[in-house]
Amino acid sequence: MISIKEVEIIMMQVAQKTRYALRAMFELAKHYGEGPVRISDVAQEQAIPPRFLEGILNQLRQAGLLRSVRGARGGYEFAEDPAKVSVGDMIRIIEGPITLASCVEESNPEDCPLYGYCVFIPMWKRAADALSEVYDGTSFADLVEIERENEAKGLTYCI
Repeated sequence: MISIKEVEIIMMQVAQKTRYALRAMFELAKHYGEGPVRISDVAQEQAIPPRFLEGILNQLRQAGLLRSVRGARGGYEFAEDPAKVSVGDMIRIIEGPITLASCVEESNPEDCPLYGYCVFIPMWKRAADALSEVYDGTSFADLVEIERENEAKGLTYCI
């Protein structure tokens, strides 16, 4: 399991859209097995503007992480057990590859005058690998469990 400090560090690295997606997936994970959750409920519980949320959830549905149900009792739910879906899986769908410097992923030498000779690339790769290890080693079920443990201790914090 990850610590609160690790969660804070991870959250500093991601775009606002990804934070919304993380919070939405977290909310859906909390209700796993209870049926679909309405967009309005997710938006309210996780303080996400509804106009952004629908597009994010649709993107995650198209990627196969979520499924949607139409109708009066419709909404979104996990397509599989949240214990099998890592934070890394979701981040890659929203943001693409996990990297800390775009030059690590670049294959065009014209984009950087130091391409091929840059001493920093191995460091950026190691840092991205470490970050990926945390993201990939954290499932949405883990986050739900952390919240339950903290609530039992009387602690609260925002992911």
